[in-house]
Amino acid sequence: MKSVLVTGVSSGIGLGTVRVLIGRGVRVFGSVRRQIDADRLQAELGEMFLPLIFDITDHEAVQRAAVQVRAALGGQRLSGLVNNAGVAVPAPLAAQPIADFRHQLEVNLVGPVIVTQAFLPLLGTDASLSGPPGRIVNISSIGARLSPPFLAAYAASKAGLEALSDSLRRELIPYGIDVLVVAPGSVNTGIADKSDDEVNHWAADPVYATPVRRMSNNMKQGNRAGYSPEQLGEAIWTALQTPRPVVRSAPGPEPLLARVMMGVLPKRVLDKVLSRGVGLKRQ
Repeated sequence: MKSVLVTGVSSGIGLGTVRVLIGRGVRVFGSVRRQIDADRLQAELGEMFLPLIFDITDHEAVQRAAVQVRAALGGQRLSGLVNNAGVAVPAPLAAQPIADFRHQLEVNLVGPVIVTQAFLPLLGTDASLSGPPGRIVNISSIGARLSPPFLAAYAASKAGLEALSDSLRRELIPYGIDVLVVAPGSVNTGIADKSDDEVNHWAADPVYATPVRRMSNNMKQGNRAGYSPEQLGEAIWTALQTPRPVVRSAPGPEPLLARVMMGVLPKRVLDKVLSRGVGLKRQ
């Protein structure tokens, strides 16, 4: 039986992925930060789900979870690790509190490194374990290449995660552990609805009040029209099990024109497109 670890499964893409994997007969270890979420998911998902309680930025807690998973595997290897947990706190970069900026890097970039280091032995670097080497799937975002205004910290963290994935994949060739990126577009997770407090913070700013609110509304509209978490879960399942997976997949409902625009438009042209979309203009 295959076993996969997914981080950040209390809701959204993480929970959708867990549901898909269990439906495929995969045993899932899923990380949450609160006991109440662990109990809720255990009751919903049944015996094929084993909750782990840790914050991915807490090195010691992650190490304890790795010991717990090793014991549950009974000498077998993990089939996969999905680094999904992440946060997005929108704000103009020029005025974003450094603590908020640092927090996004810690969760979205440093956290996956902490988790990956802890679970690499179970994926294949420990020769004493049985089974084929596992795969690592890092969840990035369309934002890593689009770099929208007011999401600089989030975009930087996801771009960094993609660069990190490329380096790590090459380093792990001796062990046969593949490292893949799934970079979705719009997903209906409700994450944009959590940004209202940050948006309201800029309500009185003469330069950014309207653009920040437009950005938030654009995100909400896009997310509501986006893929479901389970559709993303299917894309992650494909990355975990297909014999010859693509290194970077970008599932989502965005039209081809938008994807081509990101890839071929000169940066200055893209600047104009994105700034006009939220009403940013020279004073």
